[in-house]
Amino acid sequence: MTEPRQAYETLSIEHRNGVDWLTLDRPEQFNALNGAMIEDLLDYFGGLYFDHRVRVVVLRGAGKHFCAGLDLNETATFTSGIVAGARGQRRVAEIILRMRRCPQPVIALVQGAATGAGLAFTLAADVRYAAENARFNVAMARIGLTGCDVGISYFLPRAVGAGNAAEMMMTGRFVDAAKALRSGLVSEVVAADALAEAGAALAAEMAAMSPLGLRLTKEGLNMAQDAGSLEAVIALEDRGQVMCLGPFLEEGAAAFLEKRPPRYSDE
Repeated sequence: MTEPRQAYETLSIEHRNGVDWLTLDRPEQFNALNGAMIEDLLDYFGGLYFDHRVRVVVLRGAGKHFCAGLDLNETATFTSGIVAGARGQRRVAEIILRMRRCPQPVIALVQGAATGAGLAFTLAADVRYAAENARFNVAMARIGLTGCDVGISYFLPRAVGAGNAAEMMMTGRFVDAAKALRSGLVSEVVAADALAEAGAALAAEMAAMSPLGLRLTKEGLNMAQDAGSLEAVIALEDRGQVMCLGPFLEEGAAAFLEKRPPRYSDE
């Protein structure tokens, strides 16, 4: 079932069976991040927190490229002074925070270039699939800036290891899809024309989980990465499982034994 969503200037959204297909929609500019897209993404991800109709988000880019980073025609927003620069910088960073705060898992489907902010969006997703033509780089390092930007220094070493992250962040060197797969930057590489199908299959598997179980899984993974001890992680896991036992385990077990899809409630 397809349902209409709020219209955005730089995004297109299609909702199907609990999944939002969120498309960065400035293909002529390679989906580069401008002021309007910043505001659109802030609004979209900010609105997801209590939107239980959306179970999973699939993030992709229209046209040849996923996202070519910051639109360099709009750098004046960041360079007119320290105060203005700090405000602009934080607005972009807030997109990343809202992607991680939203309870829905985010699947990034990357074709062509994912550079700068495009790489940051990719890293902030929970699962990353790439087309064979995908390539990634820390573009900030090539335009006079630090390679530590909008969450990249947090996510990239966790994804690919400190050495690989340093190589990318200290040079701006491009990584192709094959190396991205070897290093753990993406979990699957497929032909470009199979990318949407692969993303749809993954989203459907996620949406088959119990609604609360899926949300708590994302929350638990986020918290476990920065937890101070195994005991803290197990305490968090115990609470999450107890919250799901009563509402969902009986139905989940019955569906498994009867070889049918489970019918979970989100009420």
